[in-house]
Amino acid sequence: MTIREAETDTEIAACHAVMTQLRPHVPVEEFVARVRRMQATGYRLAYTSDDAAVRAVAGFRYLDQLVHGLVIYVDDLVTDERERSRGHGEALLDWLYELARSTECKALELDSGVHRAGAHRFYFRHRMTINAFHFVRPC
Repeated sequence: MTIREAETDTEIAACHAVMTQLRPHVPVEEFVARVRRMQATGYRLAYTSDDAAVRAVAGFRYLDQLVHGLVIYVDDLVTDERERSRGHGEALLDWLYELARSTECKALELDSGVHRAGAHRFYFRHRMTINAFHFVRPC
């Protein structure tokens, strides 16, 4: 298993099939351009692969917050549903945590939809805790 950051358009496009399992509203024809726009504001895309196939994807960024200081915030974290429980998500989450530690971040943070009970069990197993509610008011 290899973990890399997607840097080329080809690498970014290869992440779409897995990312769409979490973000089905982002069409393939818009994915690369959208990631490129987000990268301009600090978004980074990492993935695990084996045998040249993407197995898990994480979109993340550094945030400097008054509440916690410098953190890595994970926007997106998903493992291909056919590859779950094979270590890809764990490897990617561990990689993100080590990146946060090595860059002197105070924490690794993410939000998770209230309906994602399986993901919550995964985060609890990795010593993550719930410390806030995330409120949204659509426009």
